[in-house]
Amino acid sequence: MGDPAVIFLIVLVIGMLAGYLFDRFAGTGWLTGQIAGSTRTMVTGALVGVAGSFIGYHLAGLLRLAAGGYGAIIGAIVGALVVLWLWRMTK
Repeated sequence: MGDPAVIFLIVLVIGMLAGYLFDRFAGTGWLTGQIAGSTRTMVTGALVGVAGSFIGYHLAGLLRLAAGGYGAIIGAIVGALVVLWLWRMTK
């Protein structure tokens, strides 16, 4: 698809942005409150979003959805949202 450094940065930005937006609009979940407590920052959501973004990107590549390069980026977005949702719903 392209330069690995550029792909790394794109997936990193997707994860951080998804984590920030998810925290902003969905609020905090029970597990996040238990782990981070009252000192919770946006960093937690961003890190979980980055993890999900990398998982989604690589799953899209394994499933050969990366045709043209956009499938892997969409996989990164979906992966970040799914992992963030699972993180929030875990009780």
